[in-house]
Amino acid sequence: MPEDTLPTPAEAAAHGVAGAIAAHGVADAVAGHRDAVAEVLSRRDPRLLVVVGPCSVHDPEAALDYAGLLAGAAERFSDDLVVVLRAYLEKPRTVSGWTGLLPDPTLDGKGDIATGIRRGRAFLAEAAATGLPLAYEFVDPVVAHYVADLVSWGAIGARTVASQPHRHLASWLPMPVGMKNDVSGHVGTAVDAVRAAGLSHAFPGVSADGRLTTLRSTGNPDAHLVLRGGPTPNYDAANVAAALAALSAAGLPPRVVVDASHGNSGKDHDRQPAVVADLAAQVAGGNRALVGVMVESYLSDGRQDLTAGPLRPDLSVTDSCLGWDRTAPLLETLARAALRRR
Repeated sequence: MPEDTLPTPAEAAAHGVAGAIAAHGVADAVAGHRDAVAEVLSRRDPRLLVVVGPCSVHDPEAALDYAGLLAGAAERFSDDLVVVLRAYLEKPRTVSGWTGLLPDPTLDGKGDIATGIRRGRAFLAEAAATGLPLAYEFVDPVVAHYVADLVSWGAIGARTVASQPHRHLASWLPMPVGMKNDVSGHVGTAVDAVRAAGLSHAFPGVSADGRLTTLRSTGNPDAHLVLRGGPTPNYDAANVAAALAALSAAGLPPRVVVDASHGNSGKDHDRQPAVVADLAAQVAGGNRALVGVMVESYLSDGRQDLTAGPLRPDLSVTDSCLGWDRTAPLLETLARAALRRR
């Protein structure tokens, strides 16, 4: 089988736009953003974490337009919210489908990963230059070495939360990492993942110069639980309380981020505002252990199929998203709830 040589992580980090921008203070900003997220998770900062943005980036220019809008809102609500941009470049699949900009940048299954790495890093660097912290779901552990330096909040998804390599990766990653409950809706698997990520591990990985090496982690103190629903939602107060009790029983900090999309909205973007309203009421009612909310949002409402003809840059090609005009009021709602809780 033919093989395509990939750049090393160090070569990718030094390449073009990404290297130039990273050399101008982005690294310091990322470190500060990670600390800010960790402060919210520990409740030393009373603000609410809000991770918001497209399901998966398919058009970097349009996604940067979205980032500009979000950066303005993040500044406006900065007294009450720590807003993080979903900058996801990989898309997990149950069976098949487009796997994201990084593994398939031409959206046609050709798998030009070398180009995807260059385009993906350029997008992440430019998005970080807006001043926003970036969120990323780590799907392929090898890819993590190409993007982790620009990420301020990470996620391990519902399909991989039981995977030992992903738990080891989370223990090594230098940013807070959220563990989503699995697709069945079972929370215990994710609680176990939080515990595992908090421990030290030795495991194979990729060094900056591209060599296979032994990575040794000291454990991630900021690993935490994300409720994303399953066959039934789990965002309501009773389910949040049950999840917090499970964390406490496992000797873990009782803190939870809740995803308003996926199983909690039945994958219907129109249901996300109702989920956010419920979560805002819990926050306003004084639940300090509900430390964050996730929202799938993009420039325009809905989604489109890759095979439907010329693609619109402003419309998701994966999960349906809320348009920006419907997202901005949700940020205001969450900001008011965080202010009331404080």
